[in-house]
Amino acid sequence: MAEHDEHSALLGVHHNGRRHSRLQHGNEDADSFARSHVTKDEQKLSETAIGERLPYNDYTTIDWLHDLVKDSYRLRFIHSRKGLRFKLISLFDEASGWIAAALIGTLTACVAFVVDVTEATVSDWKLGYCQRNPFLNRDACCEDKTPFFAQGGVETGVDCRGFHEWSNSYVPSFAIYVGLALVFGVVSSTATMFTKRSLPSTSPGTGKENQYGSPPEPVASGKSMYMAAGSGIPEIKTILSGFVIPNFLDFKVLFVKGFGAVFAVATGMCLGKEGPFVHISTCVGYLVAKNFPKYRDNGRKMREILSAACAAGLSVAFGAPIGGVLFSYEEISTYFPRKVLWRAFLCSLTAAVVLRALNPTGTGKLVLFETHYGTSYNPVHYLVFVLLGVAGGIFGGLFCRLNFLWSKWFRSFALIKQNPVFEVFLVVLATTLLQYPNPLIREPGDVVIKNLLVDCRDDASQKTWVCQQESANSGTYLGFLAYGTATKLVLTIITFGIKVPSGVIIPALDAGALFGRLVGQAVPSISPGIFAMVGAAAFLAGVSRMTISLCVIMFELTGELEYILPHMIAILVAKWVADALGKESVYDLAQNILGHPFLDPEHAIAAVQHQDARVEELIPPQQTMDEITVVVPKSNCVSVELLGKKLSQLQARGLMDAGLALVQSTPIGNICQGYLSESELEFGLNELATSFPERTEVRLLGQAPDEAEGKLDLSPFVDRTPITVCASAPMEYAVEMFGKLGLRYLMVTEEGTGALVGVIIKKRLVGYLEGLGHAE
Repeated sequence: MAEHDEHSALLGVHHNGRRHSRLQHGNEDADSFARSHVTKDEQKLSETAIGERLPYNDYTTIDWLHDLVKDSYRLRFIHSRKGLRFKLISLFDEASGWIAAALIGTLTACVAFVVDVTEATVSDWKLGYCQRNPFLNRDACCEDKTPFFAQGGVETGVDCRGFHEWSNSYVPSFAIYVGLALVFGVVSSTATMFTKRSLPSTSPGTGKENQYGSPPEPVASGKSMYMAAGSGIPEIKTILSGFVIPNFLDFKVLFVKGFGAVFAVATGMCLGKEGPFVHISTCVGYLVAKNFPKYRDNGRKMREILSAACAAGLSVAFGAPIGGVLFSYEEISTYFPRKVLWRAFLCSLTAAVVLRALNPTGTGKLVLFETHYGTSYNPVHYLVFVLLGVAGGIFGGLFCRLNFLWSKWFRSFALIKQNPVFEVFLVVLATTLLQYPNPLIREPGDVVIKNLLVDCRDDASQKTWVCQQESANSGTYLGFLAYGTATKLVLTIITFGIKVPSGVIIPALDAGALFGRLVGQAVPSISPGIFAMVGAAAFLAGVSRMTISLCVIMFELTGELEYILPHMIAILVAKWVADALGKESVYDLAQNILGHPFLDPEHAIAAVQHQDARVEELIPPQQTMDEITVVVPKSNCVSVELLGKKLSQLQARGLMDAGLALVQSTPIGNICQGYLSESELEFGLNELATSFPERTEVRLLGQAPDEAEGKLDLSPFVDRTPITVCASAPMEYAVEMFGKLGLRYLMVTEEGTGALVGVIIKKRLVGYLEGLGHAE
């Protein structure tokens, strides 16, 4: 995202406020690392101990504080100009955030409409097709449908002249259902394979000396990831916390995410399209925002609009505009100021309004699972709600642990690891074989929830299969409920993480609704649908650890404001129980499995408060400090050969966003004079080698003569005011400064003298915090 801007830190500004004329070209050149294929020998070489190698060397970071300053320069430039033209530019700049939010909401709703309608049609193809128009789903084809029951009430069907079922017999229908589901799964996974990308990274391996006669140049390499796989929420959390994942929000990923989600959900697997909708809306947000210079050229501003875009994703997924805003605030964003809240509100609102007008469900309403129970609950029912909360917490805790263990174990086999499409094939096969015999879970996930929330005292609902079974007190029906709950748990564990667009929200709601409906059979004088509704919320809370946003989403989903208290009780209890089993939610564990870095200030502070640690523990080893330190003489110029050697040492460590600490020697030690990022150093040396091959020195500090400005002077690229912290300061200082200020690097000085003793980059802190987690 805005890679040319985010792969380099904010650089210094001339004393007259003008930025260096080559800044833009430098960023582009710095990002043009060759992404060549890495041989086995090169891979082995990259694993050797050449210098110190930190984790997450495939990721670059932005500097929130420097981006803030950069935006301030932009605003001062706009407001300093006079005239009508610049007045209009200023007004457009102020309104651009609102314009972008409205566009994002509108486009997200359009994409969601296409995905919803297409998925419903493709999913129904497993059962049959509409004779008058094969591209109509069953509901649209059968306007006057009536349910019928066969074989002792085990099977369900639709008496509809327009919808032609493949067969009236059980075995052929079962076979076609399984066959088409397998085809859909392979199509979805194959499409996802086209989004495989390697994150740019550096590792030693060419064996050739660089143009400065220094150690071998690195070759580009990096871990591979499938950009359209999964829900995308763990990656979005990583991006919004300040890290960069190139190409993750491109149009190709958006298209494959929507296309793959259609066929993945149509298989009937235990996954949903709600998580992918958040990724889709974020892609839309990025594609829209990059047309506005204020967002395209500033990583901090871009993340503000992406946080607002996330709200639109959940808004269109559930028809829950308020819940979408709260979801972005509570679950995804690490930086959410008031103006982002307002724009997220507009973005979510616009998406909901447009989707309601498009009317993909044909009901003309935003509420997906509208219920009218018409009865209230008694104080004794609070015990049942607590029970559902406990069950939801246990389900969530077990799911998170077992899914983590399953992913580590099953995907370690070479056959599965090297053939992700085959894994999808196996999961679809297991899903269809286990789910089809149970009419409660044969339908897509959202239909399952809708069927389980039904109130059987409603005359219009008494003809449904669920109500027929409950009125008959069928023991088989109770078995189906128990079997469905267990099946959803097992299948969700093995499904989450496969290489198709998928989310975990709908499967968790399904399992909770099944369990809640089962518990409701033992509670007289109140509709079991109420417990299905509360159970669904409890199970999702256990998995995701959402609280406020989930409670709002549930009453927006059902329209039942009267049951806010039961939802609050069950959700809070579920979170407590799940946290007792494990602190991390499913999205946190997914970040660990996928290897994405993430700095959560709240969790980080909680981790270091038990350590009584000092910032000095983060100081790099002496070898690293020697490699990244440049002692600048009084002339403020250093040799090209020295800088070339330093650049090679930086690249050998595999970090694309590290840099050099510029110091000047004094009797009390090396005093920090600035920080020069690796990307700008590389650009400067390349420019010198191309344009001025005879030059042997480069100016790093001070102000060059006017005639030399912009030619041999790298001082404009140097951050002359880096943030510093004392080595003896509590570790909480470093965590707060990185977390709240969004720093990329932090200079560490000696107590008493102020001499530079270390440089901490964000990845070093993240690695340290993860070490504390493993130690616990």
